Amino acid sequence: MLSREQELELIDALRGVHPDEFGLDEELWTRQSLTTLIQRRFDLPLDVGAVGAYLRAWGLGPREPRERACGLCVSAVERWVRSEYPAITRAAQEHLAEVYWIGRVRLRGTMPAADVISAVSSRGRVRFMITTPTVDPPLPRDFVLRLSGEEERTVHLIVDGSWPRNEWPRRLPRRIVLHPLPSCGRVIAAA
Repeated sequence: MLSREQELELIDALRGVHPDEFGLDEELWTRQSLTTLIQRRFDLPLDVGAVGAYLRAWGLGPREPRERACGLCVSAVERWVRSEYPAITRAAQEHLAEVYWIGRVRLRGTMPAADVISAVSSRGRVRFMITTPTVDPPLPRDFVLRLSGEEERTVHLIVDGSWPRNEWPRRLPRRIVLHPLPSCGRVIAAA
């Protein structure tokens, strides 16, 4: 297991950098790429499951759509899942695309503070990056483009209330389709 000091060092090392900057063959951080980095950096052989436990402790991983909504929006999100989400999954299947749920959480207990922007696929695959929080940061264009990968896969991205629509990247390639999860505009604080 990582010591708390090693965990904080790891979070700091991940801040604003991507796996390819460490010579890893991934666009964004995953459990596997993080496992490899921990092995290299700390000479600590953790399995992917143990690294997944760290990610869950950081607030990453699959969440129900209603968990992505503020208390005022839960019923709107539940209606959206019944009425809109099936059409998104059908369109994704037709294009052999992946569906990702995108959100942001604040990591507590780090100095300086850190935000984790994550995308969780409908299959449960977590891809993420760590940033230094700023006041009302936009949804990072680089993050969205990296989800599509070098292969330029088509992706459907469901964006939670972490970013208002006017903070979404503009002029994205057609292969990247953004869908808003209903939100009253309140930022969801998690983890």
